Amino acid sequence: MGNPARKFSKARRDSRRAQTFKLSLPGMVECPNCHEMKLAHRVCKKCGYYKGKEIVAVEK
Repeated sequence: MGNPARKFSKARRDSRRAQTFKLSLPGMVECPNCHEMKLAHRVCKKCGYYKGKEIVAVEK
């Protein structure tokens, strides 16, 4: 009794399945040093600072 009445197209099937696998954006925060958007808990790519300390020397 659980059989479909007619065949679902591949496009319809795949678009239905795609709703459950949506990707979310990573947590972006503003760098307190240079005010650029960066990934949370990571060194800023623009200024090289993390938690108020210079971790990576970045050429400007």
